[in-house]
Amino acid sequence: MDHPNFVILYVDQPEASGRFYADLLGARPIESSPTFVLFALDTGLMLGLWSRHTVEPPAGAPAGGSELVLRMDSYEAVDARCADWTARGISLLMPPTTLEFGRSFVARDPDGHRLRVFAPEAAR
Repeated sequence: MDHPNFVILYVDQPEASGRFYADLLGARPIESSPTFVLFALDTGLMLGLWSRHTVEPPAGAPAGGSELVLRMDSYEAVDARCADWTARGISLLMPPTTLEFGRSFVARDPDGHRLRVFAPEAAR
């Protein structure tokens, strides 16, 4: 069976969001235009940033209804990533917190998409 390998976030300004994600992920887009930016990530995931003003059919869901998740190897790495993102001025929705599944924090991108960073309980 084929598994999903491509995520698209609908954004207000793809080129600006492309710069945000390039800096955040340490990756360069493989495609960029005023209406679409595409990243090919080391995990094999393709991340597309498509203008919410030009996507067809129009997207009706607001940003923040789902999460882009980054898994870390340790609780310390979660805390370090949070400190780095906070220093960059990235808005936090939840500071580093130990939950039933592990350690996690939640931030948001300039369009309001949720970005969760976590390490599982086993990484403690």
